[in-house]
Amino acid sequence: MRIEDCFYLGKIVSKYSFKGEVLVKLDTDEPEMYQNMESVFVRIGQNLVPFFIERCRLHKSNLLRIDFEDVKDEQAADKIMGSEIYLPLTLLPKLTGNQFYFHEVVGFSLVDAKHGHIGIIQSINDAASQDLFEVLKDGKELLIPISDDIIIKVDREHQEIHVKTPEGLIDLYLG
Repeated sequence: MRIEDCFYLGKIVSKYSFKGEVLVKLDTDEPEMYQNMESVFVRIGQNLVPFFIERCRLHKSNLLRIDFEDVKDEQAADKIMGSEIYLPLTLLPKLTGNQFYFHEVVGFSLVDAKHGHIGIIQSINDAASQDLFEVLKDGKELLIPISDDIIIKVDREHQEIHVKTPEGLIDLYLG
């Protein structure tokens, strides 16, 4: 399985028991969706390795307690500690309306209510406190906040996101 065909689910953050159980910090708004999984991919080096699950359940709010079939002691758990967990993109639930996954909208056009077409989404910057569309227009990079207040419509059919940007934001870049 290639990492490009998967989505990041979380990271193994600690051991739970001397029997090899681990806790995974999930990167999701709906952790309950992932408490009955049969397998995951664990990133070891540059490879995604399938790990089969005997039992997994929610532990507190966004932690998943996992008992892997082949991890039965602390030494085995130590070997995967800090590893990232992935699932195939095909397991992502389909989103509708104005909801979208970041990877889904790369390549979409961003259309502003006042300025019209303002560029193509190159990537999403989620490293800052505010997630941002990174948009390329005529060789210039524009950073547009991702916010329900700004997004008017996600048009998957035409691969466009319609936005109403704050007054003066586009002029800062193109003015």
